[in-house]
Amino acid sequence: MRRTPGVYELTWSMGTGPAGRTAFEYGAEVRPGTPHVIWRRIGTHQILTGP
Repeated sequence: MRRTPGVYELTWSMGTGPAGRTAFEYGAEVRPGTPHVIWRRIGTHQILTGP
């Protein structure tokens, strides 16, 4: 996902629980005034190892 224009990453940790990562982008508004998020990948840190 690095250097992919318009694609963002977010990581999180639940303390002693599982850590995760997501990749997403913003799409055209579906509802006026509300951001439209397109989730590309959601899971563990291994989501970025494949195509």
